[in-house]
Amino acid sequence: MILKVGSKGDDVKKLQSKLGLIADGTFGPGTEKAVKKWQIDHDLNPDGVVGDGTWGKMFGSTEQVVIKEDKVIAPSSPSTSGFKLDKLKGHIPDKVIEQIPDTAKKFNITTPLRLAHFLSQCGHESGGFRLVNENVNYSAAGLKGIFGKYFPGNLAESYARQPQKIASRVYGGRMGNGTESTGDGYKFRGRGYIQLTGKDNYTRFGRFIGEDTVANPDLVATKYPLASAAFFFDSNKLWSICDKGSDNATVTAVTKRVNGGTIGLADRIKHFNEYYNLLK
Repeated sequence: MILKVGSKGDDVKKLQSKLGLIADGTFGPGTEKAVKKWQIDHDLNPDGVVGDGTWGKMFGSTEQVVIKEDKVIAPSSPSTSGFKLDKLKGHIPDKVIEQIPDTAKKFNITTPLRLAHFLSQCGHESGGFRLVNENVNYSAAGLKGIFGKYFPGNLAESYARQPQKIASRVYGGRMGNGTESTGDGYKFRGRGYIQLTGKDNYTRFGRFIGEDTVANPDLVATKYPLASAAFFFDSNKLWSICDKGSDNATVTAVTKRVNGGTIGLADRIKHFNEYYNLLK
């Protein structure tokens, strides 16, 4: 099989989806550039042509590919069998490793590069995969410093150290939540390794995963902490940023999309390099 500039069809769409591009089915200069970048990152000859070697490494050697009438027909779900998950033991908790295969299949985590970016961000945001519920137990000073616009004057004093009241006010009336009096802000506070927040996001995630996370929001923390984080990555099109490379600039770009800034960047870079060296 050869895919190159000028090629068209379903195989090109599959390739473009893998690379985080718009899957229009036409292999043009943009696709060629992305292929070359992927080949460089995976120690292949960066000729921009997808032959059997690039295709096999990209989609996993254990994928069953059927040749029929000169057309490659491959399974639609990405292969994660090539991930060296055993290498992660001792570096991230076993309970996280166990969630990776299913999460990767559902949310387009198709390369070691994507997985390393994803895990490094999840690990930092959750304090080393320990925290799955947002801590909103702030002092008055903390409220004024972090959520000052929601607590003008001396209002913070009457909310301090009352998590339910704090979240209901801060998140009330936005992200699909009802007003402060409904308590939706607390009910749909941040959960998961990259905190899923707001009724709208819980609704969308629940529809995708096939469970009612609006009626039972704690599922995000107890059953789907990794999947909810991957949903965030996938929904916000972070994979295309991850695919840009393994340098510090790319980790920084991913961090800005996840964090809104560069808080903890050194730790994120450290763990990205750790995980990527283990996985690649």
